[in-house]
Amino acid sequence: MNILKSFFILLVLAFPASAQDSTTAQPTGTIEVEDSAQQDAAIAVRIRDILGELEGFKDVTVTVSSGIVSLKGTALSNDAIVRLGELVSRVNGVVTIENSVVESTELVERLTPAIDRFWQRIKQMIAYLPLAMVAMAVFGAIVFGGFYIARCKRPWDKIAPNAFIADIYRQIIRVGSVIAALVVGLDILGATALLSTILGAAGIIGLAIGFAVRDTVENFIASILLSMRQPFRPNDLIEINGDVGKVIRLTSRATILLSLDGNHIRIPNATVFKSRTINYSRNRSRRFQFNQPVDTAKDVTEQRRIILSGLEALDFILETPAPAVWIESTNADTTEFCVSGWIDQSETDLSLARGETIRLIQAALMEQTKQKDTLASKGTRSRKPAPAKAEDVGTSLNEDLEKMINEERVETNASDLLNRDAEVE
Repeated sequence: MNILKSFFILLVLAFPASAQDSTTAQPTGTIEVEDSAQQDAAIAVRIRDILGELEGFKDVTVTVSSGIVSLKGTALSNDAIVRLGELVSRVNGVVTIENSVVESTELVERLTPAIDRFWQRIKQMIAYLPLAMVAMAVFGAIVFGGFYIARCKRPWDKIAPNAFIADIYRQIIRVGSVIAALVVGLDILGATALLSTILGAAGIIGLAIGFAVRDTVENFIASILLSMRQPFRPNDLIEINGDVGKVIRLTSRATILLSLDGNHIRIPNATVFKSRTINYSRNRSRRFQFNQPVDTAKDVTEQRRIILSGLEALDFILETPAPAVWIESTNADTTEFCVSGWIDQSETDLSLARGETIRLIQAALMEQTKQKDTLASKGTRSRKPAPAKAEDVGTSLNEDLEKMINEERVETNASDLLNRDAEVE
């Protein structure tokens, strides 16, 4: 009941608004002094003739007295009543208009024009059917041609740096063919004005979607740029935001790394593109270093010489750049040397080389100390200690990781955007 009451209240309030909207535009200009019955009759006849030629005003009666036009009857809509007042105000000699025409509530009168308009549209549709079929045929031909060209492997696979970019080229061709077909089809139908409306709505929708999936779009663009720039290659050891690992593959969404512990690291391409990246595999030569403490009470210069000699004696340490030993810090009890050496990453594992160097340097220092203590007790002169034998420091660890990576790359080769033959940025 409350709902019905509210509906009736709104209905009652709507009537004044309708009456206000139907206010008749009054004529302007100077009112003549002389009044003529002939002129009133001529005005009435002229208005009746005009209304007789128009649809929807057959029930309107017109009377004119002293230039005052009185209109009574019914019309099909409020717009028709307003249009009637504007029309009568244009007749010469009209002083003012009393528009008492109301909107018709007869069901038959209201439905008949709607049915007529419906059948008229049906006839127009039938008349346009051959033209619409031609437009649809042209639309289909253009779309089919675009999709056929996009489906071909050449020239897209040849001009694109990788499969991902080739797919983007194909998608652009598909979208472009649909848009071109739509433009041509609407042009044949003479409805090109509709195209601007469609494109405007598509632009607004695209903008809204762009804001909603901003991170996804950013990641997609980063994937395109990374696949074109190729900043690293498979099996390269890189560091991104503190994550260190060997590159497995670059997908359309993320860069996949295999950590040195055997764990998978998945980093979004947007992060990879914006972050500081260190590629440890770009150069074959790589330096390792460690701190070696010694007793300050002993001959520091002699101990430095022993450490440097031990470095130079190791086969896996490069002569150029040369190894180096320098004092990092010192106090009353301990002096710390910083020991550095260079290796060839293709032949030597960095971790094994560093660990083996630490072992051999400590062994040389301990041997020198032992010899000095022994010779001092015998009163003889010390000799240079014989270097200890180095163990294998080959690339066995790297080879095991590369084997794991290669096996996984074979399984997921279709989704990889990296190209071993491409130039690295």
